[in-house]
Amino acid sequence: MQSNPTADAVGAPPPPKLAMHFASLEVQHHAARLGMWLFLATEILLFAGLFTLYAGYRFLFPEAWAAGSRSLDLTMGTINTIVLITSSFTAAMAVHYAKEAKNKMVVLMFVLTLAMAGAFLVIKGFEYSHKLHVGALPGFRYHYDAIQLPGAPLFFTVYWLSTGLHAFHVIVGMCVLAWITTKAAKNQFSYHNYTAVELGSMYWHLVDLVWIFLFPMLYLV
Repeated sequence: MQSNPTADAVGAPPPPKLAMHFASLEVQHHAARLGMWLFLATEILLFAGLFTLYAGYRFLFPEAWAAGSRSLDLTMGTINTIVLITSSFTAAMAVHYAKEAKNKMVVLMFVLTLAMAGAFLVIKGFEYSHKLHVGALPGFRYHYDAIQLPGAPLFFTVYWLSTGLHAFHVIVGMCVLAWITTKAAKNQFSYHNYTAVELGSMYWHLVDLVWIFLFPMLYLV
């Protein structure tokens, strides 16, 4: 394996432990990456079901879908999109710094990522609060006077399901990145050992990617 001067310097993190069922660290790393890709594929299938539900009901109730989309706060949705895209960049930079054994920069990048994730949830919380106040609730709880069209409750059911599931993934991603940040604070990552940073970043990119689909589907109909 190619050596990295920064990682081999005095005081650099120790090399990772090789599990006994792997032939080399490279094989171990590739196995972890493959496992993450398979996991992300199952997550994509989960959201694909919601996307299919969305497409079917939008075809059946186009007027309700258009009215429901117009009722959403486009400004908040746009800000959240910018926030998540930027957080994906900082997560990618964390991988770059982990390869150079710059653990302090890894900590900084992930702290910025976590801060933007928190901002995303706060903004989404304000949006949810408004929907609760006006009665734009899912299913039989729907009592939003401004939109009384056939299919309107279904639009907000899909809205709450998809954005709520995405918000749950944001929270899970924050927990994962926070755990990796504690390891980076202990100076554990280097060119020979950055798998955890890479896999955590991959998961966060999925969170970002799902929102990139949800934003135009819900806010730009």
